Amino acid sequence: MSTQSSLKMENDIHVSSDQIITEFNTYEEFLDSQITPLDLYYLEDEEVARQLVELGYRGSGEVLKREDFEAKKRAIEASRLASRMHQKILASAGKQLQDTFLKALADREDDNRRGNLNTIIFLRTCNNRKQEVSAYIDFAHSLQTEDWEVYFSGRKKLLPKLSDLSYYNWETQTTAFNPTPYYQVITDNRDGLLFMNKKDRKILNVDPKAQSPGEDSVRISVNSSIYLQVVLYDHISRQKT
Repeated sequence: MSTQSSLKMENDIHVSSDQIITEFNTYEEFLDSQITPLDLYYLEDEEVARQLVELGYRGSGEVLKREDFEAKKRAIEASRLASRMHQKILASAGKQLQDTFLKALADREDDNRRGNLNTIIFLRTCNNRKQEVSAYIDFAHSLQTEDWEVYFSGRKKLLPKLSDLSYYNWETQTTAFNPTPYYQVITDNRDGLLFMNKKDRKILNVDPKAQSPGEDSVRISVNSSIYLQVVLYDHISRQKT
């Protein structure tokens, strides 16, 4: 038999095993599915028929050992539990979001938590003192350090802070810059503010006049009923090798 044929057979068996695990709740159910009426007629004992199927002497399908069936069953249940647990930690899960901006962040929450995406939020709004303020916010870092459930639920409004990547108060002209675990702030650029992704060291240019925000990055303006201006900078993070 050729190597290609052997690989195809292994793949077919793998698919078949997965189908068996999904289709049957117990190993006994799987064994019973392999027993024919003729088997029961001659053997006259269901338990003996099951044993013969398990040993591979009877049955019309794949031979699957009990320990393999139960191990795969446990693996599937563990995967389902992990998936449910992960869904529970999503702050946006189950929220009835009305604002386009919050919906856009909800779409990006999972990828930012997993590290597949590093989103920078540009936010311009008025603070509690009616002063116009703006900030560049590292979404992934903020998800780790703040309770975003209060933002997605609408109980609290996301406001620029002095601790963000970049902060500016248009009335007092207060300015602040802070690196995060994901981005380094570059301020000594004559054309404006830059951010360097620490994982792949790619530069993200947030100048709205720039033709492109940079390699593996996109700039998306988002309409919002809550904020004066919102721009999202999505960077697909790739580890530098």
